[in-house]
Amino acid sequence: MAGSILITGANGTLAIPAVEYLLKKYPDYTALLTVRDSSDADPNTNKLRGVISRYSEAKAFIYKLDLTSLSHTHQFASKLSQDIQTKQIPPLKSILCNACYWDLVSDSELTEDGYDKTFQINHISQVALVLRLLNAFAPDGGRIVLFSSEAHSPGRAILERIPPTIPDDLNLLIRPAVHTDKAAGGFHRYLEKDENLRNITAVAYNPGGLVDSRLFDKNTSRPLNLLMRYVVQPLLPLVHYANPQMRLGAESGVDAIELALDHVCPGERGYFELLEKDESSAESRDKAKQERLWAQSAEWANINKENTALRSAFK
Repeated sequence: MAGSILITGANGTLAIPAVEYLLKKYPDYTALLTVRDSSDADPNTNKLRGVISRYSEAKAFIYKLDLTSLSHTHQFASKLSQDIQTKQIPPLKSILCNACYWDLVSDSELTEDGYDKTFQINHISQVALVLRLLNAFAPDGGRIVLFSSEAHSPGRAILERIPPTIPDDLNLLIRPAVHTDKAAGGFHRYLEKDENLRNITAVAYNPGGLVDSRLFDKNTSRPLNLLMRYVVQPLLPLVHYANPQMRLGAESGVDAIELALDHVCPGERGYFELLEKDESSAESRDKAKQERLWAQSAEWANINKENTALRSAFK
């Protein structure tokens, strides 16, 4: 068997075309697709089901995964790991940490775990998921794809009004300060993710600015929503000419699958802008900050030497 590809946020703007590309071009792989709402009431999940139905030989499974709950995330990882160990599902070839969330109109919202909702979905729960599933990869390894953006480098994003930074007090990441400018504070909360690992290679992937992203439909101001829908999207060829980062989710979805299957820069780690190897922001390359954030992230995610294959990282 070729292996399994796990995609979080699998009913999203980038993920749905990525799933279709995977099922069409690489049908030997098993697609493990997580969504927040797996019910028939969710139109995006139904769209995902529609894609799967077009491929009669597809090996694709949709799972409910609530990344706002660490207990649910750990339960899901335990069950999936068990299913792989008992050979009900092929070993993992790749994990694409695609699920994300932002809120540009409200103050920080805390989850049941007491963490900022944006930071938990975008970072903490996906740290927990990845580290719990390290033992679920095949012996020859695989690749973990963590999604990033140009917004993680200060001064590059149009929406930036508070420069992204890793604060000295890491608790400000899980319980951010209140900002009078809701959009600025929300965009700043959206900007935190990280990566790690070994013959399972880990890459951070900037898929570009997805002008058709559903993120612009919820938790954003009406002017921003209208700008993206009626100005930026219709004028995309001109916008893309001025800024090649601006593109559609379908384009980035194809690239994400090729990167996940190790067809792009095989065996390499690090940061990719689209499919070009590049350097991430200067602060993200600060080893002391990397180590502090790594240790704290594992603690936030309830990861210890008993529940991850990466035991050497814990005392």
